[in-house]
Amino acid sequence: MYATFLCVIVHIVIEIALIVRVMTRPHRDPASRIAWVAVILAVPIVGMVAYILLGETNIGRRRIAHMKEVLSGMPAITDANPGEEQNRQPQVPQRFRHLFRVGLSISGFDVIGGNSAKLMDDSNTTIDSMIADIDAASDHVHLLFYIWLPDNNGMKMVAALKRAAARGVTCRAMADDLGSRTMIRSPYWKEMREAGVHIARALPIGNPLLRPLHGRIDLRNHRKILVIDGRITYCGSQNCADPEFLVKAKYAPWVDTVVRFEGPIVRQNQHLFAGDWMSYADENIDPLLESPIDAPRPGFPAQVIGTGPTVRYSAMPEMFESLFHTAREELIISTPYFVPNESMQSALCAAAWRGVQTTIIFPARNDSWIVGGASRSYYAELLKAGVQIHEYVGGLLHTKSLTLDGEITLIGSANMDRRSFDLNYENNILLYDRDLTGAVRRRQQEYIAKSTSVTIDVVESWSLTRRLWNNTLAMLGPVL
Repeated sequence: MYATFLCVIVHIVIEIALIVRVMTRPHRDPASRIAWVAVILAVPIVGMVAYILLGETNIGRRRIAHMKEVLSGMPAITDANPGEEQNRQPQVPQRFRHLFRVGLSISGFDVIGGNSAKLMDDSNTTIDSMIADIDAASDHVHLLFYIWLPDNNGMKMVAALKRAAARGVTCRAMADDLGSRTMIRSPYWKEMREAGVHIARALPIGNPLLRPLHGRIDLRNHRKILVIDGRITYCGSQNCADPEFLVKAKYAPWVDTVVRFEGPIVRQNQHLFAGDWMSYADENIDPLLESPIDAPRPGFPAQVIGTGPTVRYSAMPEMFESLFHTAREELIISTPYFVPNESMQSALCAAAWRGVQTTIIFPARNDSWIVGGASRSYYAELLKAGVQIHEYVGGLLHTKSLTLDGEITLIGSANMDRRSFDLNYENNILLYDRDLTGAVRRRQQEYIAKSTSVTIDVVESWSLTRRLWNNTLAMLGPVL
């Protein structure tokens, strides 16, 4: 009797303590607080365990302290050579300048001119282009992927890195410990090390049973970065894998967009990679960041935006919302995962209400049934505001792209969901260029041509059960 009473008291104390923690934890929106309190009260044991495992965006105190130490010691982005100053001056129209100020406030990289770029044709072409650039490298290759599979394209990358290392090129390859676990735990990972490739695991899990005691296991490095000789970089949505994506083959092909950049923007991606590398590899590569930035010819202005759970809270939603509010004529978005917060949803609707031709392209079949259902719960409000919704039927549309008024492009790894907002490290490039934006916009139109239009009549015809299911999943968004 006494033992039972004591257990009840302990249970109540723990429950109250967790609720107090939920209510006082900084950087948590009211919907999230309400959702967690409701879960803890409704299903106490499950709710308390869930909160301990998933309730806070914490990668571990030691990791945070080490990352802060690394980042604080890194050199600032070096000024360009005096003779090239005119080439790097960013010529951004006044009405777009605030967008780059938002980007600067997030990761400390200012907009910089003198860049050129090429939109890759498709996933296989992207890998072939990367391999060609690695084969031509003379000094270093820096690579970071969330998912790196030991498939055809993945093994092409392994072979290219080994060839480069064999001829004296310094190769540093990094992959997320969860997303790339198949490659990391394969013999090829060891073979790269033995061939002279420097390798590192981002956010190593260690013992999965003990990991929750030191930080959430599902906070991941979702970035996709390739830097070659400090002259070339790639940015986009593609992982190092075949479009057939055998681990989830029934959703294939994975449809991605990647851009190959040259110019001063490369140094910003190099800086982002270096911060990640030095946080998990016992090597200081600061000297690579201290040489002057070359801008050999005039080019467009661009800016790298790196976000993550140790970067400013709500940084990625703020960037998205700033873009939505800036649109005056046209806003086209493609994203596979869409679970917006309230202000983002309102900003999208506001764009359509004020006459901006607003279009969003989603995959018709989503590899995450939770996100897929939650995404559709937002359709009705968007459609009523005038947003055009298309569902791509040619595979899993994995491209994360945004074009604004035919002049501004945002391309990279960040989705429009809570994982990209709060849990994942992401990298994107914001740029002002009509030609490249036109090319990305034409790619978006190709997606639309392979999509089914979703109308308000279609959404209103959904059964009560389906609407209830979608809305329930969306309600869990602040918890997941």
